Amino acid sequence: MAADGAVSFLLQKIDYLLSREWSLLSGIDNEVDGLKHEFETIGALLREADTKGGNNGQLRVWIKQVRDLAYDIEDVLDMFAFRTAKASRAFPKFLQFIKRRSIAILIQDINTKLHGTKETRERYRAISSSDQISISGFDPENNTYLHPRLASLYMDETDIVGIEEPRNRLMAWAVDKEPKLKVMFVVGMGGSGKTLLVKKVFEELKSSFDCSAWIPLSKSNKKEELLLTMMKRFFDSTHGRLPPEFFTTSLIQLMDKLRGYLQNKRYLIVFDDLWSKDVWESIQYALPNQNRGRIIIATRRGDIARLCSHNSSVSVYNLQPLSSDNAQQLFYKKVFPLTNECPKGLVEWSRKLLHQCEGLPLGIVSIGNLLSNTDKTADEWRKLHDSLGSELESEGRLSITSNVLSVSYNDLPYYLKYCLLYFSIFPEGYTVNRRKLIRLWISEGLIKEVVGKSLEEVAEDYLKELIQRKLVLVNEIDFDGRARNCRVHHLLHKIILSKSHEENFCRVSTGPEMSFNEKVRRLSVHKTCSNMLGKKFSRGRSLFLFGMEMLTHSISQTILSGFSILKVLDLEGAPLDKFPNAITRLILLKYLSLKNTNIRKLPKSIKKLQNLETLDLKQTFVMELPKTIIKLEKLRHLLVYRYDAKNQVSILLQGCKACRRIGGLLSLQKLSVIKANGDDGMIKALGNLTQLRKLGIIDLKDGDGKHLCLSIANMNNLQSLHVASITQDEFLDLNAMPATLPKLLQRLSLKGRLKKLPDWVPSLHDLIRIRLKGSKLESNPIDALEDLPNLMELQLLDAYAGNQLVFRPGKFQNLKILELESLIALEFVIMEQGALPSLEKLITRRCQKLKMIPRGIDKLLQLREFHLYDMPEKLVNGLQKNSGEFRQLVRHIPLITSYSLESSGYWKAKDLS
Repeated sequence: MAADGAVSFLLQKIDYLLSREWSLLSGIDNEVDGLKHEFETIGALLREADTKGGNNGQLRVWIKQVRDLAYDIEDVLDMFAFRTAKASRAFPKFLQFIKRRSIAILIQDINTKLHGTKETRERYRAISSSDQISISGFDPENNTYLHPRLASLYMDETDIVGIEEPRNRLMAWAVDKEPKLKVMFVVGMGGSGKTLLVKKVFEELKSSFDCSAWIPLSKSNKKEELLLTMMKRFFDSTHGRLPPEFFTTSLIQLMDKLRGYLQNKRYLIVFDDLWSKDVWESIQYALPNQNRGRIIIATRRGDIARLCSHNSSVSVYNLQPLSSDNAQQLFYKKVFPLTNECPKGLVEWSRKLLHQCEGLPLGIVSIGNLLSNTDKTADEWRKLHDSLGSELESEGRLSITSNVLSVSYNDLPYYLKYCLLYFSIFPEGYTVNRRKLIRLWISEGLIKEVVGKSLEEVAEDYLKELIQRKLVLVNEIDFDGRARNCRVHHLLHKIILSKSHEENFCRVSTGPEMSFNEKVRRLSVHKTCSNMLGKKFSRGRSLFLFGMEMLTHSISQTILSGFSILKVLDLEGAPLDKFPNAITRLILLKYLSLKNTNIRKLPKSIKKLQNLETLDLKQTFVMELPKTIIKLEKLRHLLVYRYDAKNQVSILLQGCKACRRIGGLLSLQKLSVIKANGDDGMIKALGNLTQLRKLGIIDLKDGDGKHLCLSIANMNNLQSLHVASITQDEFLDLNAMPATLPKLLQRLSLKGRLKKLPDWVPSLHDLIRIRLKGSKLESNPIDALEDLPNLMELQLLDAYAGNQLVFRPGKFQNLKILELESLIALEFVIMEQGALPSLEKLITRRCQKLKMIPRGIDKLLQLREFHLYDMPEKLVNGLQKNSGEFRQLVRHIPLITSYSLESSGYWKAKDLS
């Protein structure tokens, strides 16, 4: 129930205000305390309904009432915060008292309304005990349609497309002769064809086992009933009858009997649609381990599969979307069953509809079935394409598809539901950066505090769970395996967009004809904002502008003046060249992004934004921070740098000048990138920033290093460090690091001359990436780095002056990416047997004296990519498919690409795979 999210987040806010701000008020404490107790009761009831999967009409009415009241009290609390902050500077005390009294009256009114919801609540209580709708959202006895999960069990063989490879893989795994219990989780998003796949495997293999069982699951499964069902299926598969004594035994006795029955048998069990970790944990102890039992578990819950996969007997198979060819084949079978071919006039619209499905079999089949009974005209197909969102709603022709996909959303704990709904803010297909998403979630108050973890770390866990549950798609993976960018499936985006509108979570405007109501809380505006002019958004918390074609300074001023309690303002990419001063009146603002705008200067009045937590100025022309920035005491993320790229080779990082008082921003976690500018006072002041997790500092001179080391030694939480000298000939002296070095450091980038690699670097146990650029080391850095246990990426860019690199056996155990660039004297790279066992990607760039490809590359069996940029012609020719002298050594590498530099400064790629 997403409404539970509204209530739960509100409870956190009331707790905060009671402990910090409301203590200043007399006569209001009791009213707020009453609100808190009332909402706690409501929250408990909503969680109970969520557990049962209840979704009756009266419950929906009550949820709407509660949500609206939760929003009302949030409005009151934010209004109070705004007026208090404003009054503290502009109003005398007697006016503040008047404001407090008006707030108290509003709270009393909400309390009265809350009491009015009790009748609806009591009616829900009366029927909740009998409301046992399953998690799948359908009851076969009460529905007239054939649910897609059941339909897939009886699908005709001629309608099956694209499951041959996963089916063969699962079958080969199942018939393996290894004499132990083996478990395979088949994980995929709703509608991906899991049930169809495992059913086909089960039907083809069950006769090869002594006994077998097909077990459909639901969220309400009880352990005893599940074990009894398994026993009954086993006896059915051997044409026997389950003995009566099985129906009267205790759970422990039943488990013992099941173990005894299976002890010397080869058995096959398929559990379809697992939702709870407890179900599998209760089953596994009833299964003997020392036999050839095979368990296949189909589930959307990749998080459960991951938790169980620590056991060596458990494997995970992630079911992938259909390839474009298979998707088209399935689509044509459904729409044109007689010919399996699409008329030329409909090909373009078929591509657009398939693009919406993104290889999801359920979507392809549902839309295909709909089109098979529709006129085969481009206009009809266009209408369907443009109205897919409404067709997926409860009364639409694709509502069954929506029901299947919505099950995963409904199963989410309350704190993840709003995090998923947040994707409705972004345009369909939009990929959002992981770090940005996390900062936004935190600014919106969607992340719960957890003892021992930062809010950023908790948010990382939230996103990871949404990805594992197959609700969020990873668009690009970082070198450490985490998502760099992510998004949601096109069809799921349409569904959560509808839910978002229903919950009054966000209003999306895609054109000037869109209208707004005064209660809109989050506003996402695409391409044009002309319909916002002159409007007041008194309850608006967040404003996002995407793809603005025109946004003058005066228009931005007018629009922003319509908001007062705004907390999130994202103007990324807006055509702005001047800072809108109206922003500084938004004194509750927590998140401000001006990324990719042409703004050149911040006003001194930025100091008014004393609630600001994130200030994103990346890729702007801001070159100096005003001294008043020190007033932003809550600032956690200060991102102010740009990359100036003349071409793909010459890329310059530009930082920002800051004063030495920046050391007063004690809440800072990310500071990137600032210029040293010879100011040793500023460098020393950085030592006060003990909460820093990321620091980028450039333009250092030789003598600055010792001061920087002393400051870094105070940063016990530092995870990422980028340091660059002022010129390529200036030395970095970073050997003055005290014994309290940054032990949590994971990413290290050093740009500039080094007389030697700093002594403390080999002690960085957690280091996963190191980048050395322009170091020109005389000594081989490999010797110092090869034993780092967690190192996953190594970049040596003009970092070594020797003619040979040797990677020794057993070293760099976890290294996945190796990049060698501009090593001007390098002639040989030798990878000895047993070195670099995990290497997946190798990049060589402008190493002109390299005489041959790395010796031993043929032994790197995990290597998947080999990229060569501006490398010697002889070496590149040696990789040619037919006549290359090195071809035999790289035949196991799936992707080999050579890049040549054109006169324009851009790379031209040639596939050598």
